[in-house]
Amino acid sequence: MSEAKRKIKKSSCGGRAQGRYAGKRVLIVGMGKSGVAAMKSFSREGADVAVYDAKDIEWGDKELFARIKEIGLPAYFNGAEPDPEGWDCIVKSPGVPSDLSFIKAAVAGGASLVSDLDPAYELAEGNFIAITGTNGKTTTTTLVGEIYRAAGVPFAVTGNIGTPVIETVEGASPETIFVTEVSSFQLEDAREFRPKIAAILNLTPDHLDRHVTMESYGAAKAKVFARQTEDDYIVYNADDEAVIKLVENARSLHFPFSRTKSLKAGAMLKGGRLVICDPEASNGKREIDLIGADELRIPGAHNVENALAAAAIAYCGGICGKIIADSLRSFKGVEHRMEHVATIGGVKFVNDSKGTNPDASAKAIEASSPGILLIAGGYDKQSDFRPFIRGFGGKVKHLLLMGATAERFKEEAGDEGFKAVTVCKDMGECVRLGFELAVPGDTVLLSPASASWDMYSCFEERGEHFKRLVEELAATKIRIEWMGRA
Repeated sequence: MSEAKRKIKKSSCGGRAQGRYAGKRVLIVGMGKSGVAAMKSFSREGADVAVYDAKDIEWGDKELFARIKEIGLPAYFNGAEPDPEGWDCIVKSPGVPSDLSFIKAAVAGGASLVSDLDPAYELAEGNFIAITGTNGKTTTTTLVGEIYRAAGVPFAVTGNIGTPVIETVEGASPETIFVTEVSSFQLEDAREFRPKIAAILNLTPDHLDRHVTMESYGAAKAKVFARQTEDDYIVYNADDEAVIKLVENARSLHFPFSRTKSLKAGAMLKGGRLVICDPEASNGKREIDLIGADELRIPGAHNVENALAAAAIAYCGGICGKIIADSLRSFKGVEHRMEHVATIGGVKFVNDSKGTNPDASAKAIEASSPGILLIAGGYDKQSDFRPFIRGFGGKVKHLLLMGATAERFKEEAGDEGFKAVTVCKDMGECVRLGFELAVPGDTVLLSPASASWDMYSCFEERGEHFKRLVEELAATKIRIEWMGRA
């Protein structure tokens, strides 16, 4: 693609829906981060807002709920359902299923159902980069943000990565690039969202408790490019057959990345180096050498793919090769993804709480040395653990299980002939037993292959708990050693 094509045009339609929701009856469903942000945004827009959450009013932010009561917003909590009639718009938080009876009735009555993506897109100045896929979203999104930071371009890292999109867009300029991590839950209800650059990193079974089939899951992911035109870009994994099939009819300009193939155009690994190939480059430089794969500070083949994806996205956005290369070279990774917490008595403790499905945890094992005490288990998303267990490859010494999936996980491990399994009552027991079973050189790895929602509010909370327990273990060991010397 030519240099002229690669430059992201400044948005000419920023503030697409200023005032669109004034006077409209809007029901915000789910009062997590995105729901609270939506409530504030729609209220500012002059909408007639009401809020709903299935949890008790005593749960969560009491100051927030006091404020809701003070300003007189209709609120439905602790099982109280709103009348489904008369709503113009239902704004649903990503974690809320679409099949709640009052939501279905409201939609049947003419209400539009959206995630936070559509109103954020409609209200925003600037342009969107949207990054989705089963695994690697957070690492890639964060890395793209660091590249834009180095380039001096106004940007915001937002979406499923932590800060709600609708909260981020307020006050942004037309030059702002919204580097957005988007989930299948957000995308399934998207109707208007159109990113200038969309990226699909990979596609493996996940969230089948919600989507039921891989076809449905893939269809949700495909909405990231559904409204794109030939003026937009789709960055995708050319090593993933499911992704290739998904994007084959995308109208946008295709710019793939590959760790294993030679590409005529795209980002690829060539002779152990990350390279951008652009046969239409206006400066005649068809191949841009970035860095060696061994220069990356994030371990594992999957992170080579994430780095290639980030390089492709940034290149499509007009960022020069030197800035991309320097950013790749300096990037240290993200919290809760293969994060070294401590080494105690020669035993490493690694926090990979972001491993919320078997494929993500398989990549963590692949990137680790043999001698793994694996802490796994959690909320049941109906994942099949057997292929994951077959991939242990002699690296995992013992499996320490917790949470809702523990017993099924143990049973499937037994089916695969892996017997070194202990079901623990909680994270604390997993950490203590992992350390007791380990010898110097081993790794106690938290990579649950399951979501966190049975025991924690999010994977971040789970990872923070693991880190606190490791810190307490280190302090206890130091204290015991000191007492022994005394």
